[in-house]
Amino acid sequence: MATTEVLLVKPVDGLGGEGDQVKVRAGYARNFLLPRKIAVTLNASNKKHVEALKKRRAEREQTELSSAQELGKKLEKTSLAFAVKTGEGGKMFGAITGQDVHEKLIASGIELDKKKILLFTPVKTLGKHTVKIKLHTDVTVELGFDVVSENPIEPAAVEAAPTGDRTEKKSDRRPRKDAKE
Repeated sequence: MATTEVLLVKPVDGLGGEGDQVKVRAGYARNFLLPRKIAVTLNASNKKHVEALKKRRAEREQTELSSAQELGKKLEKTSLAFAVKTGEGGKMFGAITGQDVHEKLIASGIELDKKKILLFTPVKTLGKHTVKIKLHTDVTVELGFDVVSENPIEPAAVEAAPTGDRTEKKSDRRPRKDAKE
């Protein structure tokens, strides 16, 4: 496989940030990176731009980190509550997902990408829960939220097994016919 070295002008997920010299397959560089002006071919004149790109990258990463830390402090002060419909015994109808948390955060005035909310399984029980929010590679915040019932919880009625009905035992059944016969 033919490879070529390119200089990244913009950050690419899974490949690197601006100013990085990376080896990629020739087709990927020719058909994707170069036409979109995400990278330039590596030659003597482009090597001079490496320092400028690295400086710009460091500044961008510093501003991203500081904004993530500010947002993290704001999120730590935030508390969310979800009122859900419940049935007998406090059993929830539906579940609280990452999308619900995202909508509640936007309603409270916090703009956040929903991909940063790490709620792996939907919440299906009442009570206090936490969700991790990864704002930056170095900044992760745990946000607590409450799930409460919007109607009063009624105790579940215990159903008694009817008497007099006979349950069939395995030994009372007809024997199976083998498929090979």
